[in-house]
Amino acid sequence: MEILDYILHIDKYLETILNDYQHWFYLILFLLIFIETGLVVMPFLPGDSLLFAAGMLAAAFPAQLNIYIVLGLLWIAAIAGDTVNYTIGKTLGTKLVTTKIFGKRIIKDSAILKTEDFFTKYGSKTIVIARFVPIVRTLAPFVAGIGRMGYSIFITYNVIGAVLWVVGLTLIGYFLGNIEWVQNNFSKVILGITIASVLPILVEIIKEKFGKKKVAEQE
Repeated sequence: MEILDYILHIDKYLETILNDYQHWFYLILFLLIFIETGLVVMPFLPGDSLLFAAGMLAAAFPAQLNIYIVLGLLWIAAIAGDTVNYTIGKTLGTKLVTTKIFGKRIIKDSAILKTEDFFTKYGSKTIVIARFVPIVRTLAPFVAGIGRMGYSIFITYNVIGAVLWVVGLTLIGYFLGNIEWVQNNFSKVILGITIASVLPILVEIIKEKFGKKKVAEQE
């Protein structure tokens, strides 16, 4: 519930951080995006809503938050995060997949399999598409590293995906942030973004379950 509250009211949390830390806020934004995309064990951070909220705050407080600096820093953070994640997968991937903390795997097989399904369907383009899918976004570069995807191919799709994700969602927040309805219904907007983000995963899960059920009935 605390995580859900943070996601739905991320604008309030970020505004408080902005007022408390001023120019350090740029570094905090950078680290949040870098950690979500760069550390395979941190896939639950709300990247989509954070970008939207950052754009909204840049529109509301232009004297404190420069939209061009925000876009540049978060773009670099997204590229650097995926690159680190890819490197971790390439060097430590097989070890991390089997690592347990307090008797539990830190990376679930189901999450890895779901990400591998994306690679099977979309190939290298998964690095771009995954930017817009929570959890898969964090695991895609890690799995690409395990699969020994060529770095030149990976970095190309990494840069393209980072541009589309960061610039797209941040500017949407920037231009919609001044609309009164959005300001008054921010929680609903963020909830909609969250649902839209996880919808592809839910659809795949439902398809998979119904597919197994039909196979079982036929047998």
